[in-house]
Amino acid sequence: MKVVKTKLDGCVIIEPQVFGDQRGFFLETYQREKYADLACITLPFVQDNHSRSSAGVLRGMHFQKTRPQGKLVRVSRGSVYDVAIDLRHESSTFGQYEAVILSGDNKKQFWVPPGFGHGFLVLEDSTDLEYKCTDFYDPKDEVTIRWDDPRLNIDWPSNPVSLVDRDANAPIMDDLGI
Repeated sequence: MKVVKTKLDGCVIIEPQVFGDQRGFFLETYQREKYADLACITLPFVQDNHSRSSAGVLRGMHFQKTRPQGKLVRVSRGSVYDVAIDLRHESSTFGQYEAVILSGDNKKQFWVPPGFGHGFLVLEDSTDLEYKCTDFYDPKDEVTIRWDDPRLNIDWPSNPVSLVDRDANAPIMDDLGI
């Protein structure tokens, strides 16, 4: 397993070791001791989520205010442009983002620690994104930041073709007092 640090402290890209042969491949998608030792992921996971989306769907940018979730994100089929925003006020990279392409082919994972916003743009039809969470989803605690907030200046590979109202009409960070 290879761990790649990003410009955002605590946010890492994980490249698991893949064993392939004529039958296909095998990889560990999570092993507590390895992920704690190599990627400094020590929080317990309490919930797993799975979404399937079509190309052009944008989901995000979401976070929970009082019950922040850490997320270990991966794509098992298709591909996404995955984005994390540092929302930790005490951080030197507050308001900055990191992005990575996750795909069923590259098998990379993205660790998005608690205190970060998260979202993704789907790049291929029938893309399956799966993620482990360190806290339970609470819809009353969820906040959405506008995906094209000029303060964030996220360099999306393309504009979304499908957004739900909550994402399309979300406020910008300044209007949220963040």
